[in-house]
Amino acid sequence: MRLPAFLLALIAVASLTGPFAAHLLGGDPAAVDLLHRFAAPSAAHPLGTDELGRDLMLRLMEGGRVSLTIGIAAALAAAAVGTAVGLAAGYLGGWTDRVLMRLADGVIALPLLPLLIVLAALDLHKIGISRSLAESSGVSLMRIVVLAVLVVWTTAARLVRGATLVTKSRDFVRAAQSLGAGVPHILWRHILPNVMAPLVVATTLSVGDIILLESVLSFLGLGVQPPLASWGSMLSNAEELISSSPLLAIYPGAMIFLTVIACNLLGDALLQRFDPREPGRT
Repeated sequence: MRLPAFLLALIAVASLTGPFAAHLLGGDPAAVDLLHRFAAPSAAHPLGTDELGRDLMLRLMEGGRVSLTIGIAAALAAAAVGTAVGLAAGYLGGWTDRVLMRLADGVIALPLLPLLIVLAALDLHKIGISRSLAESSGVSLMRIVVLAVLVVWTTAARLVRGATLVTKSRDFVRAAQSLGAGVPHILWRHILPNVMAPLVVATTLSVGDIILLESVLSFLGLGVQPPLASWGSMLSNAEELISSSPLLAIYPGAMIFLTVIACNLLGDALLQRFDPREPGRT
């Protein structure tokens, strides 16, 4: 678990120090310099420049901040929604369980990529949002987070529901019920702490999935909008230049690969750590 956690921490620290690196190098990740397009690595540009003369290292750092922010924010929001749905379905049962789980099954059955492409291509200006706000960077980030939450919450919901069904039949929950504890108290104090292990694992794994999702949408031109950079948008910009300048695609592609692999390895390690069937655990 130490290696993927260290790798994720290293990527996060490198991304967060982007503004400091820009100040140190006296550059701007969005600054266009057509006189220095495709420049080789140098002291001023450690990884060179892209097709518009922008510093490649600074854009990688900015892309890391954007991609990690989207991945972590959407994963936490999806975990919160899935936890609420799973707790309600598992503890209340009956028609509540049937309705919520059929809703989750319906979301799972939807064709994911075509649905996201359609939703991401919607013009927010046509639903009453001002054009300046609809085209702002913050709204483009929020849109991706919302889209990711809409399709990712089902995993957390099903895991939490299953763990809730097991936990609510235990003696300490029955004892709380016999003492007159209310449903919110039982869910918060007794059931939620006992379903956190699978929830943490699912949330960790979903970070990598959401980063891939954001990369796909940005690659198709439906994700993060300029002047912000993300690893997916950098791949999209490098698509037509891969034969002449392959490093423009290799750098962001490698960062996506390393981040997703680290998230998946960390999730697997947490699963083994929390698994009660592992030797030495009770």
